[in-house]
Amino acid sequence: MAKSKFEYVRLFETEDRCLPNSWIVVRVDGKGFHKFSTEHDYEKPNDMRALSLMNKAATSVMEEFKDICLAYGQSDEYSFVFRKETQVYSRRSAKLSTNVCSLFTSAFVYYWSEHFPSSKPLYPPVFDGRTVLYPSNQNIRDYLSWRQADCHINNLYNTTFWALILKAGLTAVEAEQKLKGTLSGDKNEILFSQFSINYNKEPEMLRKGTILVRRKVPVALPDGSGTREKSQIVQLHTDVIGDEFWNENNHLLTIS
Repeated sequence: MAKSKFEYVRLFETEDRCLPNSWIVVRVDGKGFHKFSTEHDYEKPNDMRALSLMNKAATSVMEEFKDICLAYGQSDEYSFVFRKETQVYSRRSAKLSTNVCSLFTSAFVYYWSEHFPSSKPLYPPVFDGRTVLYPSNQNIRDYLSWRQADCHINNLYNTTFWALILKAGLTAVEAEQKLKGTLSGDKNEILFSQFSINYNKEPEMLRKGTILVRRKVPVALPDGSGTREKSQIVQLHTDVIGDEFWNENNHLLTIS
């Protein structure tokens, strides 16, 4: 390619390669989604259509980036874990975050009509992306545990908050005041004693979020002669804080 006298401006670009031998997490997070969910009539406290759409968009990202070994999502955020040894985009932080975030956002819009068939987005949704490095296996486990604990805390609060509004007739300010200073046990007691809701029986996707991993599953052959194994992205709604998940999926923390 011919060069021009203007090419020197490339020297102003900064090097942003992620450190080697580190887990790369790209987290995508909704911007202003409290307003977005209200103006698009999301059901409270959780809209299963919206969560399914988030899972669909995240699956699209994993289908494109094969080096993502695991993704975890809850509410309006998703975290994508790239293998330690990945060389995608030469491990450039900005390239990773911008490509993951833009694909996630475009997939969210593209598949909107499948999950909200009777409405169209009133305006474009916005997601921001960031790249964070975690050097050890324990670090990446603790990161995912942190996000799942956040899911539980927020969902328990929102479930109780909206029960007070929708079933007890409180205003938002009154519900907030009633829950001020309460602990998890207090919220569980309010749900059970006032609304006969056993929080532990709420759908696991709401309490624990969604984990996306690749699994080999049997697929029927076209001629009907049998099955073959094919790698597919599957959704799990299970605990990642304890050891059981990691014992069953120890390949996730192993460098290939």
